[in-house]
Amino acid sequence: MIGAGGVGSVAVHKMAMNPGIFSDIHLASRTKSKCDAIAESVKQRTGVAIATYAIDADDVPATTALIEQIQPRLVVNLALPYQDLAIMDACLATGVDYLDTANYEPLDEAKFEYKWQWAYHDRFKEKGIMALLGSGFDPGVTSVFAMWLKKHKLKTIRTLDILDCNGGDHGQAFATNFNPEINIREVTAPARHWENGDFVETPAMANKVEFDFEGVGPKNMYLMYHEELESLARFIPEMERGRFWMTFGDEYIKHLTVLQNVGMTRIDPVIYNGQEIIPLQFLKAVLPEPASLGPTTKGKTNIGDIATGEALDGSGEKTFYIKNICDHEDAYAETGNQAVSYTTGVPAMIGAAMVLTGAWKGEGVFNIEQFDPDPFMDMLNQHGLPWSVEELPGPVAF
Repeated sequence: MIGAGGVGSVAVHKMAMNPGIFSDIHLASRTKSKCDAIAESVKQRTGVAIATYAIDADDVPATTALIEQIQPRLVVNLALPYQDLAIMDACLATGVDYLDTANYEPLDEAKFEYKWQWAYHDRFKEKGIMALLGSGFDPGVTSVFAMWLKKHKLKTIRTLDILDCNGGDHGQAFATNFNPEINIREVTAPARHWENGDFVETPAMANKVEFDFEGVGPKNMYLMYHEELESLARFIPEMERGRFWMTFGDEYIKHLTVLQNVGMTRIDPVIYNGQEIIPLQFLKAVLPEPASLGPTTKGKTNIGDIATGEALDGSGEKTFYIKNICDHEDAYAETGNQAVSYTTGVPAMIGAAMVLTGAWKGEGVFNIEQFDPDPFMDMLNQHGLPWSVEELPGPVAF
């Protein structure tokens, strides 16, 4: 595994809890001390020893050499999305399967697209290896939720809304629950949703709706672009409309607005004291490390899909709501990390288990939607992310 943030910590802890699948775990990051701290926590909680390494994942020859040294069955990329292609190149060079949780984006442009990774399909196929893309929660579980509904409840999905609510309170004036740089790039990018065969773009944070989330209560959620819409539109070709919504508190919006207005969310370089700096990267350096928020975060997350379409049983159009609710304090008690890291790290472990056990097989580059959802859904219930599904009276009115 490459990446020693909160998500990497959760994934390694959960892998260590399943030694029958994960016989040997190796953790690498640019900062070895972070790996060592995770390894110590895993040792104390599970008794499993993990080897740790320092690696610059942008350095393809160095990553290739480390993979050749370890000889793993699978490389799990939980580093930054900017590094996806470099790690995929190292996997191609060594003939090792690859998995990630977030699609590639260029460092100098907030552009979330799968085209760069999909372009690797033929090379991975020729090498006889597999790349599994987007095995987090969103993307990841939300995509599997949609395919489970299509397999078991709906013949077609006409409309799909993904609702991501973090009802946690960490007590900070302003902090992000995952990598601040990625979080703020996502939030400040123009919103896009799928409608009638194309993406419709609207200004960032321009569309707001209140929704009453089970376990959390009423929250304002905002229309955003998220990468799973691109792959879901590809693998659910009949989908007429697909949207992604995420909740943000008023304080978060207020702080983010000020930071945008003064230029602190810029991703282009500026000169300060004769040095070139990226304002957003500087902001990331002064904000709380997301992994540090675990001890103080309380409340729940609620993430799920609402899908409307033609019922499998021929009974006409129906609407289903499928979701997971995760408690921040329970996640911290188990792995030492808050629920936003937990809800991404656990699916990373499950996706890795799908590959290693052979439940999901393929040669080439695949999105998580392309495989049978049932074994993945079973493991969600077994490993801390139980889900529920209910039929709603009709389509959602927002």
